[in-house]
Amino acid sequence: MKKKKSKKAQEKPRKESEPEAVAETAVESRRGVEEMRILDELKKSYLNYAMSVIVSRALPDVRDGLKPSQRRILVAMNDLNLGPRSRHRKCAKIVGDTGGNYHPHGDQAIYDTLVRLGQEWNMRYPLIDPQGNFGSIDADPAAAMRYTEARMAAPAMEILEDINHDTVDFVPNYDETRNEPTVLPAKFPNLLVNGCTGIAVGMATNIPPHNIGEVCNALLLVIKEPRCGFKDIIKRLPGPDFPTGGIICGRKGIVDAYMSGRGHLTVRGQVEIETTGRGRESIVITEIPYMVVKTTIVSKIANCVHNGTIAEIADVRDESDRHGLRIVVDLKRDTDSEIVLNKLYRYTSLQTTFAIANIALVNNRPETLNIRQMLDCFIEHRKTVVRRRSRYLLRRCRNRAHILEGLILAVSDIDDIIKLIKKSPDAPTAKLNLMKKPLRLTESATLREILPKAFVKEKSKSKHFLTGPQADAILGMQLQRLTGLETRKLAKEYADLTEQIEGYEAVLAKEEILLDIVREDIYEIKEKYSDKRRTQITAQVEQFDIEDLIAEEEVIVTVSHSGYVKRMPLDTYHKQGRGGKGIIGSDTKKGDFIEHLFTASTHDYLLIFTNRGKCYWLKVYDVPSMSRQSKGRNIVNLLKLRDQKVASIINVRRFDDEGAEAGQRQLVMATKNGLVKKTKLSAYSNPRTVGVIAIKLEPNDDVIGVALTTGSDQIVLGTRDGMTIRFDEKQVRSMGRVSRGVKGIKLRAGDSVVDMVVAEEKASLLTVCENGYGKRTSLDNYRTQNRGGVGLINIKTTARNGKVVALKAVQYRDELMLITANGMIIRTGLDEIRSIGRNTQGVRLIKLKGDDKLVAAEKIAYENANPVRSKSAKGTAPVSAQASNGANNQKEKSSSDQKPKSEPKPKPEVKAKARPKSKSKPARRKKSGKKTRKSK
Repeated sequence: MKKKKSKKAQEKPRKESEPEAVAETAVESRRGVEEMRILDELKKSYLNYAMSVIVSRALPDVRDGLKPSQRRILVAMNDLNLGPRSRHRKCAKIVGDTGGNYHPHGDQAIYDTLVRLGQEWNMRYPLIDPQGNFGSIDADPAAAMRYTEARMAAPAMEILEDINHDTVDFVPNYDETRNEPTVLPAKFPNLLVNGCTGIAVGMATNIPPHNIGEVCNALLLVIKEPRCGFKDIIKRLPGPDFPTGGIICGRKGIVDAYMSGRGHLTVRGQVEIETTGRGRESIVITEIPYMVVKTTIVSKIANCVHNGTIAEIADVRDESDRHGLRIVVDLKRDTDSEIVLNKLYRYTSLQTTFAIANIALVNNRPETLNIRQMLDCFIEHRKTVVRRRSRYLLRRCRNRAHILEGLILAVSDIDDIIKLIKKSPDAPTAKLNLMKKPLRLTESATLREILPKAFVKEKSKSKHFLTGPQADAILGMQLQRLTGLETRKLAKEYADLTEQIEGYEAVLAKEEILLDIVREDIYEIKEKYSDKRRTQITAQVEQFDIEDLIAEEEVIVTVSHSGYVKRMPLDTYHKQGRGGKGIIGSDTKKGDFIEHLFTASTHDYLLIFTNRGKCYWLKVYDVPSMSRQSKGRNIVNLLKLRDQKVASIINVRRFDDEGAEAGQRQLVMATKNGLVKKTKLSAYSNPRTVGVIAIKLEPNDDVIGVALTTGSDQIVLGTRDGMTIRFDEKQVRSMGRVSRGVKGIKLRAGDSVVDMVVAEEKASLLTVCENGYGKRTSLDNYRTQNRGGVGLINIKTTARNGKVVALKAVQYRDELMLITANGMIIRTGLDEIRSIGRNTQGVRLIKLKGDDKLVAAEKIAYENANPVRSKSAKGTAPVSAQASNGANNQKEKSSSDQKPKSEPKPKPEVKAKARPKSKSKPARRKKSGKKTRKSK
């Protein structure tokens, strides 16, 4: 007897069969469902969407230059017969018909497109003639569509011309209730004339507008000379012509766009400089760049004034009216209008960049087109339009001529035709009878002289039978057509149709005739719509350098011993008498003092040489401008000096050749150990951020001075112990930038070189000592020696004078800046320091307090010391040039022994500064008086 299986054993077979059952059920549930990868579906769907946006929305067609929305608006207005001579219709009606018949999208989107087609600041040749508030150049929106009206402008009719002559293809609209054109005939190249802007998926188009007369000239050139190049086209089509005018700076962007389809244009607004009755200047903006909102410019200028970016503007106001655009920018007194204008270009949208991307649909595919391709595509489109129009008109003329042939044959035998019709019981029978009756042009027909000879010859020889359309035309003919006059009209009409047929056949047979028609159409468009160019094309402008935004002026640059640098206006320090106490020149930190002070122009280059023989490059305007009391900014924040100290700073305007001796300009360096080195200035024209090696030094040597020479100057080296040597610069050969140099002076034990000057004609050598004493001696007292000698005694470095700290080549009218270790500065005229002998101790230059020491001296050339002359100067001459001017002034002084009227006299200033001393003298006299009375 078989044992019964347990429940688990009984359920086991069912569990093994479960997967098959589940799979079978899943298959049944997925019947009719196709499995696919989701990534593939996403790619396919996205590509379909992208192509739909590209083709059906965002990009224009290269043939008529219109997007689908623009094209449908014009077609809807054409359906409403809204031509240039019709009455304006409400925009709500136009938008409704466009959306209901052709464009199934939002009415606001359609209205915005309609408004743009009628805005003269957006369209070079508007296609819509608006009436009402269509917005403004200030980006004000148009009024609601129920308030505004519109009709098509004349250029729009040129685009729609011959649309009913089978010139373009038609497709069903979105609901297949009517047909719409895929493109318009476009008698002129609207894509180039009005341009287009659109953003699609993954691409965007930005085609600038052009002058229609210039575009027609380019088209005529291409038709006449198919092998013409880009240069020939650019001569006739020089560049875009924006509806808002403006200035295109440079032709490179135009050439790039015309040759490759992409380019960048720098567009500026048109400005004028006006002078008011009070002597102030105003910048008047009369044109702004294309697609820039006027209020944006005004608000941006106001913001720049508010935040201090353009502090020279006193007021800005918008004076635009219906006569034109006018933005007035009033400037403050004594402001350079060119500098302010450059700042407006830099910080506002008065200068913009227009990026050209000539992307359009060619056979429903987006392509980037150059100017020649765009012209060729339009010419091919017009050839197609003319060819299709000729075929349509030829077909219509042939159909009409066929009818006229039957009528003419019937009239020639009209009596038999009438009898046949009378005997027929009904119209269909009459039609059949007419088609069966043979007809022939009789000899007695009066129409032979009017009809074409070929027709008469053909129809007179044999019999002809009427076709169905001819029989219908005879049955529908009125009795008045049987009169003699009407009969002649039939013959005349047939003769004219015969000529038209021949003309259309010739157009279709010969390419030359076809091009002649295209050429005539272009001539017609040029005569109708050509106007004066609005946008100017000027020379290329360079990228904005900050130098263009900074006014050129004379400044004083100071560098402290600890490396704090700043610049100040030249008139910060007023002139004082010799021996005065001076004023505080800098609020230096404890233990710091001003070590370098010189004058320069804000546009000069600063060649900064360190004590370790490296050269750095800096613009004067990069040096922070600060007040007289501020300590400045540490130079390590401007240059990567590390543990180096600034030894000398040379300011030059440019490094390339200037003048007849420009190629001879040299930089002469001197070191503490008496070495000199000469190198061409051009070798230092491109230093790196981390600096370049200017001279190779020994570990215990330092650079003490660098001077700019002409290559044939004389060099004077001065030592700390008062020795001086003068030798010809030609004794030092020009070396490479990375070289050691040669011996300039032989030093005694413990002595070192402290300064170097370039000898100048009729100049004096000013020697300054650390205790505030110094002297001025004519350089003629220092004879020229050979390089490498011990030199001559220059000044006695006694305990009264102290060691020598500086040597300067000065002129009679120059002024002097003296700097102490505690930061005191005095500015005095050198005319108060008399010229004395070479081996002397000198006079007091500055009264020092306590243990203060004189650490530096800097001369101010006469041209820089005279604020009237420096203000009128357009540039800053190098120091050597200014010194040579001073030498000429000294020469004038020695010859006439008279000072010019503009030169301040020293004596009144000395008396004015001596007034405080006069108050203390009576006290001394009082004491002396008592002693006198006691003695008596």
